[in-house]
Amino acid sequence: MSDNIPPTQDFAATVLQLETIVERLESGELSLEDALTAFEQGVRLTRDAQQRLDSAELKVRALSEDQDGKLKVTSFASNSGMTNTLDNSSDSEDSSDNEETPPW
Repeated sequence: MSDNIPPTQDFAATVLQLETIVERLESGELSLEDALTAFEQGVRLTRDAQQRLDSAELKVRALSEDQDGKLKVTSFASNSGMTNTLDNSSDSEDSSDNEETPPW
């Protein structure tokens, strides 16, 4: 990649670099050309970070679903290992709600 973006940079480093770019842009000390270059780099970093977040979400979802595709909910505070499965079947009281409800 160009513009000093390492291809194997971790997410935290990407966020730190984005924060630095924002500070430079907000300072108002960059020339127009330098500001545009910094903005372009920020857009690339933002897209990379968003792709990483999307990928992480897909992995978490894949690891959190049972064989039937239902979401298994496990409390982070619980060490018992017990899981609850969300079931949006039509036998619930409110059958008009067909969307999956997040555990939060």
